[in-house]
Amino acid sequence: MEYRQLGASGLQVPVISFGTATFGGGNDFFKAWGSTQAEEATRLIDICLDAGVNLFDTADIYSYGLAEEVLAKAISGKRDKLLISTKATFTFGPPPNNQGSSRFHLLKQIEGSLKRLKTDYIDIYHMHGFDGNTPVEETLRTLDDLVQSGKVRYIAASNFSGWHLMKSLAVSEKYGWNRYVAHQVYYSLANREYEWELMPLGIDQQVGALVWSPLAAGKLGGKYRRGQPYPQDSRVAQGGSPVPEAVVNDTVLYNTIDVLDEIAAETGKTIAQVAINWVLQRPTVSSIIIGARNEEQLKQNLGAAGWKLTTEQLKKLDAASEVPTIYPYWHQRQNLTLNPPPAFY
Repeated sequence: MEYRQLGASGLQVPVISFGTATFGGGNDFFKAWGSTQAEEATRLIDICLDAGVNLFDTADIYSYGLAEEVLAKAISGKRDKLLISTKATFTFGPPPNNQGSSRFHLLKQIEGSLKRLKTDYIDIYHMHGFDGNTPVEETLRTLDDLVQSGKVRYIAASNFSGWHLMKSLAVSEKYGWNRYVAHQVYYSLANREYEWELMPLGIDQQVGALVWSPLAAGKLGGKYRRGQPYPQDSRVAQGGSPVPEAVVNDTVLYNTIDVLDEIAAETGKTIAQVAINWVLQRPTVSSIIIGARNEEQLKQNLGAAGWKLTTEQLKKLDAASEVPTIYPYWHQRQNLTLNPPPAFY
């Protein structure tokens, strides 16, 4: 397994990490992802560790805490061999104060996560989304206190816009507080908006990307075909997709799948492995979070690492998946002397 530096931190993370949203199955939304319980979860964790995957991602809201509890059982006796990433911000309990990134909510949620995970510390603690109601200073001071107390090792953002992340980094620098070293983001061949502003920001500020849903909620997994109905056993069909239907352009999707088919035949890999490998070769990407409902799916996804697409194959996928940029990015790209692009353009 290849390991990469997580942003500007000293932490090494595997290029493939394992997401536990399939653990627990606590409500209809997460049941569409999976309902993995402790025995099966333990087998999946052991397969990951044997393959060198030692980063496990979860969140307080995954099945309302059940995912963290199942993960705790699965890693019992193995805590010193692995890294845990969890998240807070979204609603966990009745209003008004059981949501957001306020000091009140974060201190409550970190204690809950530590208890459910049966651990004394979290390796990477994410703000699951931006809280526009709480002052950024309050959130970051609280997170700095958690690092100073030893309950958190590193802090990270998730699903922030460019200005959310840049303002947060600037506030941390102003006060000398711990800064976000990573940004958990959606990025796939089906949706490449991450490249427009967040990727250049990540390059400039040394913020590593932890990518979720690299297969666009399964649409790049090989089961979706032009002119055919969606598979009925898919997360999309069952209402559990984290990627809104409206944001995926079907023409671009199926043109990309055509090229994925071609390259899969050339490489002897699956369509899903090719799609994940493309993301692995993008700038800023520290790790890709994969999920799996069973051992076979996990082993197939692990096969996305350890090899590289050729430059020509990357160019074919780039061309097939490209969409027109929105303002101001198309305007900036009219003058590449003033706005030099990242190396992959």
